[in-house]
Amino acid sequence: MDITLPLRQTNARKKVEELEQQAPPSKTKTWRILLVVVVLGLAVNVLLPQITNLKDSVTVVRDMTWWAVGLAFVAEICAYIAYGYALHAILAIHNEKLPILRGSMIALASYSIGLVAGGWVAATAATFGFVRKEGGDRTTATMSSLLPAMLMNAAIMVVSIIGIIFLFAMHRLSQSQLIQYSVFLLLLAVFSFGALAGLKFPQTAYKTVNWALWNWARIRKKPYDPARTKAALNSFILSWKNLENGNWLKPTLGCFGYIFFDMMCMYFLFIASGHNVNAGVLAAGYGLPLLLAKMAFLFPGGIGVVEASMAALFTSQGVPDGISVVVIIGYRLISFWIPTLVGFALTAVLSRTNNQAPPSPTNGVTGEAPGTMPDA
Repeated sequence: MDITLPLRQTNARKKVEELEQQAPPSKTKTWRILLVVVVLGLAVNVLLPQITNLKDSVTVVRDMTWWAVGLAFVAEICAYIAYGYALHAILAIHNEKLPILRGSMIALASYSIGLVAGGWVAATAATFGFVRKEGGDRTTATMSSLLPAMLMNAAIMVVSIIGIIFLFAMHRLSQSQLIQYSVFLLLLAVFSFGALAGLKFPQTAYKTVNWALWNWARIRKKPYDPARTKAALNSFILSWKNLENGNWLKPTLGCFGYIFFDMMCMYFLFIASGHNVNAGVLAAGYGLPLLLAKMAFLFPGGIGVVEASMAALFTSQGVPDGISVVVIIGYRLISFWIPTLVGFALTAVLSRTNNQAPPSPTNGVTGEAPGTMPDA
């Protein structure tokens, strides 16, 4: 009798069971792979037309003024210090302390998390969590996660408007482009500040948000906690009330300072490349691509969108192709890729903080239909 036959059958059954027990492919992983493919495809389409300019770009790099490159790095460091100052100022409004450098670390880490885990939603959630770990209460953490993004969007809008005015005055903006950019500005304004309508109409805001989140959770077959929505809206309303009496000035200074120093990073790279760009060209080539990137939110960090639009705008303003390529790649390296890598490293450092403030109590209601208005 062949005793190996039952053994082979047993092994075969085990392999079948192992295959049956394997988890199906993650939808999130599939979407990430698809996004990477799309971004790579876009990058190839952006870079291939620039290959003919690589020889000129190599010459530009060889002749660069390196002290100006150093100033570009200093400007970007100042940008994140300004962001840290904004977070520091927000906590100071609530009589809480956050060192400016610690705020800069939170900004870097949150931005990196947002790139790989869901964009601005994940970034704001990360900022909220980090501020709570630093001892901030729920109201302070809510304001720290929302206000800087809103103010920096406002700064981008201001720079974009300056760029549009310059292009229009120089007759380098068609009527269709003017309408397109105007629509984008309007959408960004609504997206950034539409939530402020909740301050005027809290009942309507709560009912609308609660209805939307409840139905979204039902579609996804996930539990929904209306008490958390109520607490979040209450925190949001209370946070904005604390910005009265000029308390908004310092956070605004920090956020506008971030955009200013980030733009100066690009300016110093132009100086390093031997091209003294004027303020109008700089505003158009910096602000409008960032405005477009806000609309193309599916691309993390505006990868591909920023580079392509910057190249088109600077070239149309008479910037030599070789210089344009060097400045754009250098700017994205200093302002995007290096901070992203640093942010990932800082995430581990911030996560080791143990002085997390106790969570605010909630009623723990799960899976209920929309309820009542907030108390605020």
